[in-house]
Amino acid sequence: MSQSDTSELSQDIVFDLLSSPRRRFVLYYLRQEGEPVELRQLADEVAAWENDMRVEELTSQQRKRVYVSLYQTHVPKLDEAGIIEYDQDSGMVALAARADELGSYLGTDESEVPWQMYYLAVAVVGALLYTLVAFDVSVFAAVPENVAFVAIIVAFGLSAVAHYLYNRFREPDIDADLVNVNR
Repeated sequence: MSQSDTSELSQDIVFDLLSSPRRRFVLYYLRQEGEPVELRQLADEVAAWENDMRVEELTSQQRKRVYVSLYQTHVPKLDEAGIIEYDQDSGMVALAARADELGSYLGTDESEVPWQMYYLAVAVVGALLYTLVAFDVSVFAAVPENVAFVAIIVAFGLSAVAHYLYNRFREPDIDADLVNVNR
């Protein structure tokens, strides 16, 4: 399945690469780290994730089982596809530039609207508005409390509708974070 750096990854290859929870976690971990890591450290993190424990609690058998699997199968497969770069001499593993091609499959689209921040802003502005109205501050003294309350509810309602429509009509992709599926 040798891929040149210039050819586009087919959907079949992407799905094959992401079919393994271990490979998905490797990509997730390397993305989180943002810099090269040693294969042994990567294996320890994968083993801890798979066993739902801290790295310090792992047995040598748990570490070895994952290390061998990564060394013999998963890292070479990702390296061959050009998704990661593995230097056997130093034992360092890093994401390759080509890893960005998997972003939409992993639910890591950077252009995603940060809806939680939008809702937080609506809540803060709503609380500020209601406080100003309730304490009869300046021009807000003329606004009845029930009008302010309705305005806040309408703002949240419109935000929810916008959020729904955004998700409904944007370019379809896989919604689930593949890293957390089928441990």
